[in-house]
This record gives sequence, structure tokens and C-alpha cells, in this order.
Amino acid sequence: MSPLQALAKSLAGDMLLRILLLALVALTLAAPDRIGSYPSLVDWRTVGTLLGLLILTKGIELSGWLPHLARRLVGLMSSERLLALLLVASTAALATVLTNDVALFVIVPLTLTLKDTGVPLTRLIVFEALAANAGSVLTPVGNPQNLFLWQLSHTGFAEFAWTMLPLTLLLLAPLLLLTLLSFSGRTLHFPQRQAAAKTDRLQLALSLALYLPFLVLTDMHRPLAALLVLAPLLIARRGVLLRIDWGLLLVFVLMFIDLRLLGALPPVKNLIATINLDIAWHLYSTAIAASQVVSNVPAAILLAQYSQDWKVIAYGVNVGGFGFMLGSLANIIALRMTPDRRAWIVFHAYSVPFLAVAAVLAWLVLRQPGA
Repeated sequence: MSPLQALAKSLAGDMLLRILLLALVALTLAAPDRIGSYPSLVDWRTVGTLLGLLILTKGIELSGWLPHLARRLVGLMSSERLLALLLVASTAALATVLTNDVALFVIVPLTLTLKDTGVPLTRLIVFEALAANAGSVLTPVGNPQNLFLWQLSHTGFAEFAWTMLPLTLLLLAPLLLLTLLSFSGRTLHFPQRQAAAKTDRLQLALSLALYLPFLVLTDMHRPLAALLVLAPLLIARRGVLLRIDWGLLLVFVLMFIDLRLLGALPPVKNLIATINLDIAWHLYSTAIAASQVVSNVPAAILLAQYSQDWKVIAYGVNVGGFGFMLGSLANIIALRMTPDRRAWIVFHAYSVPFLAVAAVLAWLVLRQPGA
């Protein structure tokens, strides 16, 4: 499938992409004189970094090695509780380096193969979605909103991660405790497993070897050089480029254009002015509330037009990934992969109270002197 075909497929099946395109049409009709400025509204460094991450994570995903490793680890677990802890912790760990959506694409299909063990799959997948959001908070490459805010902050990779570490620990600790309490200690009996899928050692080796130089060059704010360093992988495995999510890249481009056009409208400016985002609590609570309505990535892009306090925005939109399903795209990905039609009810039963607790605790961290 070519990138053009992939985009056409995304347009046909992605409601968010269609909404963004319709919004662009409406905003263009409202201000046709701004069409020439559209390219300048896009943060191309963020888009280029996202492209590189999609290439690397797709290379790792298509190598077949992560599911192979995960199946072996699952086979070592003796109880439902230990299995849940392993999968939740693994989702969080993968989300720090492979992004939250890729972590779910690896772990959720594996989880669905466990239906014959009696494990409550819907509940487990819900916890994996929460773990993907929590683990991805730590690094600039863990999720799209961090990637954008990292570029905006002009901080180094390590500095950004250090800033987000308290929030990550604050989210993961209660989540792991909740996992312990929500799954039983009954012994699991695994059915005979099918043979593992084929693996590609060269593709895995190249993807892993190029990850560090890509991050180093990105950290040095050299996005073009970072993309060029991926040439060995693309030459050896050209199919990787065709399999990445081109629709996601287009979504990002449209988000930048739509939200910056929207933010420039006088009624929106007047509304934001009444909120007074110079006050940290107002900015933080607005970031959480906006995430519940438009998801945390658009919320980050919109609020960044009115405040340079990237840390408060980052805390707000990352906490805002919990709560309602729309808070994070990772939530939607996980629930769409779940065959249980009532999964969204289970999700909100855990995610909404988790948001309430996390929002209070994160604000207490932000209020600390020097935070």
C-alpha cells in the first residue's frame, strides 16, 4: 500500500481526520485570506520527529520480536494478578520509548490471545490503556503532546524527562496498586500455544541501533539530520515506510492549522482572556477540561498559543488523558481493539475516579516550591 492509498484508507475510516478536514474547510471560508500562511502554522520539527518515531516503532513492531518476547514472559506468570502486573507494567515501560499507541498495538493483541485462561480481558485492556497514558508521560517521545511540548520548551531530553518524572511516579504508583487489588491470585492454566510468528533479526537490530542516534540528533534540534540517519533501515527494509500511519501525520498537520486558526478568532481570544491563563491553576485546570472535550493533543496545541508555561500545560494535558474516553487517543485505540461492546463502561468506571485523584495529586506536586 502506497502512502497515498494509506491516506485514503485513513480518510475513509478515521472520524477524527474527517472532522479536522471539515473544520479546515469551515475555517478557510471564514478567513480565506489566511490560506497562504497555512504552512507556517505547522510545527514541522514536531511533525518530522513524529515521522522518525513512526518509522522506528513500525520497524520494531514489524520485526515480530516484541510479541515473541511478550509471549515468553507471559508463560512465566503463575497467577492472574502477576500476569496483570506484568502486562500493565510492560505497557507503561514500552510507552516511554515506543509511544503509548504502539505499546497498545503490541500488548492488546497479545492480551486477546489469553481468552481461554479465564482472565477478565476487558478489565485488563482498560488497565493497559491507563498504563499507556501513565508510562508515556515520562519522555518527550512517549506521546504526541509531549513531543510537541518538548519542541516548544527547548529543553534537552533528560531535562524534560526529569521534569515529568514526579508526575509519572504519581500516576504509576496508584495504578499498580489498583492492579494488585483488581485481579485475583488464582492460578492460571495456559492452553497449548501456537507457533510464534516469523521474526526479522536485521530489521529489529537496525531499528534499535538507530533509535539512540535519532534521539540524540533530535535533542540537538537537527530534525532533518535525525531523519537522514534512518536511511539504513529504509534501504534495507523499504516496506517499513509504506506501513507507517500516514493518516496520523496528516492529523497532526491539520491539528496545527485548525487550532491555530481557531485560536486566532476574536471570540476565542475573548473567551481565553476571561480565563486568565497567567494563573497556574487556571491553566492547569483548563488543560484538563479541554482534554476531556477535544483530547489532550489538540488541547496542548491550543493552550500553547496563550501560555509559555509548558510544564503546567504538560502536567494538565497528561493528567487530562484520563477521565473520559476522548481524553487521549490511546484510550480510543485500546477500546476499539476490544471486542466487548461494554468496554467503554468499564473504562469510565476506572478512568474517571483515577482522573479525580490524579488531578489533585499532580496539582499538589506543581505547587511545591521550585516546581
